[in-house]
Amino acid sequence: MKKEAVILLNMGGPNNLHEVEMFLKNMFADKNILTMKSDAVRKMVGGMIVFNRTESSQEIYRQLGGKSPIVDHTKNLVKKLQSKLGENVIVDFVMRYTPPFAAEVIERLEAANVDKIYLIPLYPQYSTTTTKSSLEDFEEQYHKVNGQALLVEKKHFFENESYNKAILQRIQERIGEDDYRDFDIIFSAHGLPQKIVDAGDVYQKHIERHVEILKKMMQEENMNFYNVHLAYQSKVGPLAWLKPSLEEKLELVRNRGVIVFPIAFTIDNSETDFELSVEYKEIAQKFGFEEYRVCACPNDSDLFVDALIEIYEKMK
Repeated sequence: MKKEAVILLNMGGPNNLHEVEMFLKNMFADKNILTMKSDAVRKMVGGMIVFNRTESSQEIYRQLGGKSPIVDHTKNLVKKLQSKLGENVIVDFVMRYTPPFAAEVIERLEAANVDKIYLIPLYPQYSTTTTKSSLEDFEEQYHKVNGQALLVEKKHFFENESYNKAILQRIQERIGEDDYRDFDIIFSAHGLPQKIVDAGDVYQKHIERHVEILKKMMQEENMNFYNVHLAYQSKVGPLAWLKPSLEEKLELVRNRGVIVFPIAFTIDNSETDFELSVEYKEIAQKFGFEEYRVCACPNDSDLFVDALIEIYEKMK
């Protein structure tokens, strides 16, 4: 019987403190991240970034328990998805910048004589910096071994209803028994240099469309926040990035309670568990917020597992 495989793709995160430098080196060697045409310039700029950021990044991961939370969440998601799909479908995951890398997973797939591989990047919205990078990496490694399986790729899934229900569930968990009208909600997306968007990346369009879908769903569920906002986090370097920044948005929100949902992430990582939950919380407190709450990502929620099954079934 021919076997199929569902492979989840993500950027990854350090499995331990020793992998922090590897994570940064691989990320800033990616031509989809640093988009200069010259490999030599990319190597020089990337090397400078890694040198300047490794120590501070290690300290962040030290505070998160010595590794990225993305690792265990992804393993749990794979385990739950595998149990739902059964033994005739292999479920595995590939990280872009840390183990397990594509080559390692492809070796296992080749040994299992897989006939069709469904690639699902765990990025709800498409971007050249995430989706394209992960898919290209897998394809490149697969062609190196002259793999014969058919590759079927998913580019985005922010319109999937089950996935969006998983988001609403996380928001409801953070509100609890409180009144929605006492809070504004900010959908915080990972930022992107404006020049990448200007070059044709559709990420911003997908983010904005996703927010509109969620606004409609929240209204239908009587999740009537005082106001709904979109902002962008994680800006680094001197280039112009998508606006408004999360800090700019927090300064403008007049309500004293705010819920933040990380709309660009499906799995919690340092940007959610540290940047949003620690660093931006301190900024919110300086601005006088009485309540600042960050929602968990869908992670391995049952609704997210259902969404991935739906996505896989529609790809067949």
